[in-house]
Amino acid sequence: MNIKNKIILSLYQQHKRNQSKLHELNYLFWECTLRCNLNCLHCGSDCNKESVVPDMPMNDFLKVLDNITPHINPHKTMIVLTGGEPLMRKDLAQCGNEIYNRGFPWGMVTNGYGFTAARFNELLNSGLRSITVSFDGLNSETHDWLRGRNGSWERAKNAIAMIAATQGLVYDVVTCVNKRTINELEYIKKLLISLGVKHWRLFNIFPKGRAENNPLLKLSPDEFTQMMEFIKRTRKEGIIRASFGCEGFLGKYEMYVRDTPFFCRAGINVGSVLADGSISACPSMRDDYIQGNIYTDDFWTIWNERYQIMRNRSWTKTEKCAECKSYKYCEGNGLHLRNPKNNKLLLCHLDMIK
Repeated sequence: MNIKNKIILSLYQQHKRNQSKLHELNYLFWECTLRCNLNCLHCGSDCNKESVVPDMPMNDFLKVLDNITPHINPHKTMIVLTGGEPLMRKDLAQCGNEIYNRGFPWGMVTNGYGFTAARFNELLNSGLRSITVSFDGLNSETHDWLRGRNGSWERAKNAIAMIAATQGLVYDVVTCVNKRTINELEYIKKLLISLGVKHWRLFNIFPKGRAENNPLLKLSPDEFTQMMEFIKRTRKEGIIRASFGCEGFLGKYEMYVRDTPFFCRAGINVGSVLADGSISACPSMRDDYIQGNIYTDDFWTIWNERYQIMRNRSWTKTEKCAECKSYKYCEGNGLHLRNPKNNKLLLCHLDMIK
């Protein structure tokens, strides 16, 4: 890492400390359902077509928004509907409309399987401002394999084409890279460009949920470095804005593969309400990071008085992290990759870089 980047990262650390002190909520996830129309190999929520946990009633979440509205600026607080698959809810447009009428911009994360032109127009008319679509392979062979349902690639591709052609909509396409797709990236890029896509995020799959013991989903250090070099090269080309996902300090690749340095904002700017009412941060952080429940606790009180495990991360400086020279930039990696009960780190991105 050169001196210029070290200076930038050092200055950014002060920004992160200030953000932790202020903890301004500006991104709130609502896990509106745990039902899903796919059966993904890497699912971290273990979603099913008919979930044991019922969909949260819309009015229960709206009470949370009404609770926080006196304390924040709704126009600057993004609400993101996730799951499961949000399109499994028949009242999704109604949910969006109620959120929009309260002054909040809202978006959603989708696998695209249930996406149709009629449904899309309904959501746009309900104030949809942003959308993320998963696209995980060059063709149905690799995408459908990961997503666990035939036809899912074709439907995702059609959804992406509609979304990319819509003026004024903030969107991106997300690809979870694995051993079967690492060598497809150049071809996937060309396909996305042909569909008009301008924004593309790539992730490696982390070892949790169904992905925990699947060797085909885990990239080797050589493959991970290959992905970093691909993103770096694609960004230089300037045709499609590729970036690595928000997780993990990337050492020499920081400043080259995404727009801002690594910053796990869970519990700092990002909160979530899970399907059973649990109050957490990033939806990838589940049982071990629950701070309360909307059915027994006041969300705004929880946001201000708890979350210390996320805002002061000195507890993560143990074992290999205690000796790491990059700890001051990383602070123990994304918290979804660390178990607070035994303080074990599931994945270190620096170990993945050759």
